Amino acid sequence: GIPGKKCGVIILSAEELSNCRDIATMQLCANKLDKKDFFGKSDPFLVFYRSNEDGTFTICHKTEVVKNTLNPVWQAFTIPVRALCNGDYDRTVKVDVYDWDRDGSHDFIGEFTTSYRELSRGQNQFNVYEVRERTRGRGRGEGGGGVTLLSFKVESEYTFVDFIRGGITHVCICDVYLHAAGSPSQPSSLHYMSPYQMNAYGMALKAVGEVIQDYDSDKLFPAYGFGAKLPPNGNVSHAFPLSGDSVNPNCVGIEGVLQAYFESLRTVTLYGPTNFAPVINQVANCAAEITDGSQYFVLLMITDGVISDMLQTKEAVVNAASLPMSIIIVGVGPAEFDAMEELDGDEVRVSFKGREAERDIVQFVPFRDYIDRTGNQVLSMARLAKDVLAEIPDQILSFMKTRGIEPRPGLSCSPLPDLPGHI
Repeated sequence: GIPGKKCGVIILSAEELSNCRDIATMQLCANKLDKKDFFGKSDPFLVFYRSNEDGTFTICHKTEVVKNTLNPVWQAFTIPVRALCNGDYDRTVKVDVYDWDRDGSHDFIGEFTTSYRELSRGQNQFNVYEVRERTRGRGRGEGGGGVTLLSFKVESEYTFVDFIRGGITHVCICDVYLHAAGSPSQPSSLHYMSPYQMNAYGMALKAVGEVIQDYDSDKLFPAYGFGAKLPPNGNVSHAFPLSGDSVNPNCVGIEGVLQAYFESLRTVTLYGPTNFAPVINQVANCAAEITDGSQYFVLLMITDGVISDMLQTKEAVVNAASLPMSIIIVGVGPAEFDAMEELDGDEVRVSFKGREAERDIVQFVPFRDYIDRTGNQVLSMARLAKDVLAEIPDQILSFMKTRGIEPRPGLSCSPLPDLPGHI
């Protein structure tokens, strides 16, 4: 950025990665390292390098700095095996030992070399390394202490697709009926049943549902509405099946959910208050019965932003965070969605009476942000689906990993659809 002055060179190297999915967790310590600081001892840290096909080395990991000691014990760290050696177990791994300095001019203490195969032997006499300084000739440099491998463990790193192949996803659709949304017969209502175009609720449901249904193994979706008076007695319900069948609330595919939604608008009377907690708890009760990793529940909620039981809803979300369950909330209409943003734990994790949610399981997106001004409805709905589902893979993986659950064998060899967002 300085005209007329060379500021350095950036070298970009590329190598095709192996398909090795293993991840290694290791911990190291050192003893009697050279003292590099005039006052005090050293502040040592390790730098790991993977050797490349052309003989060069690339940094693949740095440990933390342990202050003022010649006998540091570094924290255990995890690294993909492909990052350490790209699947070649005998490829050289070089480790440099440095003394940290505040100005960045870290003092070199020494180095040693090893390999993944050697490290995988774990703690033994072969994994005690003498740290040596570099020499220009063929002779060995002066010793600078020793580094010892304390522990080494290898695990398989499973992906979202591995779990989906095992048929784990179970999707529950919840259409949020709101008294504030107005009568479906009025054009001003978000539930207005126009003969010319689908209402906002239907558009959001179709856009997200058509993508997420491909990750449900049986394509049967229990679909509920709440905030309505039900025939024939006008009883108020906050979790009623859209199909009208309390014994079997399932709808076949998203088209079946849409049909049940439009049919229910003709028979129920929209009514407040709008309570979220009952339906979240209902799905959570189902998820609590199956915590072995064989199923994972995704609750899709569509709302205009009004919520009457925020405190109870926070409690329900905190409780559900420890279960195999995620919640997707799509906000429709012009209202402010402050309450929905609060439930989405991207910035601040949801808590109830001082108890924080174990995981962030809520993803919220406002529907209005995805209305394409050029009228390209297909593009805008694709963008909506992508952002809505972006966090689901990591949420599923986080639950499975913390509980040591491995994916089941694939149910079929049919190709999987592309997942919007990331995998």
